[in-house]
Amino acid sequence: MAREPNDLSWHDLFLHSTSSDSEYEPESEPVSESEPVTDSESEREHSQICGICLEPKEVDQMFTIVSCNHIFCTDCIIKHIETKIQENSSTVSCPGLDCKGILEPDACRSVIPKHVLTAWDGLICESMIMDSQKFYCPFKNCSAMLVKDSNEVIRESECPICRRLFCAQCRTPWHSGIECAEFQSLNEDEREREDLMLRNLAEANNWKRCPRCKFYVEKNEGCLHMTCRCAFQFCYACGATWSSNHGGCQ
Repeated sequence: MAREPNDLSWHDLFLHSTSSDSEYEPESEPVSESEPVTDSESEREHSQICGICLEPKEVDQMFTIVSCNHIFCTDCIIKHIETKIQENSSTVSCPGLDCKGILEPDACRSVIPKHVLTAWDGLICESMIMDSQKFYCPFKNCSAMLVKDSNEVIRESECPICRRLFCAQCRTPWHSGIECAEFQSLNEDEREREDLMLRNLAEANNWKRCPRCKFYVEKNEGCLHMTCRCAFQFCYACGATWSSNHGGCQ
């Protein structure tokens, strides 16, 4: 007996299913592989950006300011402190914008050079002395800070640093042979050592200064009527302007 096309037996269905399954091969999903971490990415994970130089730095190259917790690299902090010390500032503030944090010497001792720390300590000590009690060695290549620790009037004094003499009243190099009042009446361009030596020489030889141009003149003969090289006429004895009725001086 002939079978219709749709009249399939269980055996036929099993064979058809088996052959279909054997021909079907599911597509395999791609296996994802994690990308290796590069050295630059690893460095970024273990570094911080300095707010001053904007360079990435290792954690152990960073410095934290205790008073405000701002963090900068050690190199920039050292340069910041050195700049403030050069400006003679005993107080070093945080370099952060509008920050009022203060750096303390004790917290910076491990990172700043010894000479910078010494200068910083000196400025702090100096800031604790009243302005009325301190002055400086008048010699420009010394300028050591000195302290007036008594009310005793002292004129001739020696700088303990450079060992040169100076006048403690005039705060200038020692002006031998001239009183303080007279020295202070001199112009600034008349107070140098050479000027004072010339002044002493003029006094020893009885030279006079022209009242107009301040040039020294010497009278070796004749009357008291002097005519300077600047054409000014004056009395050699009293220094007054010479006139036809001037007299009385010897």
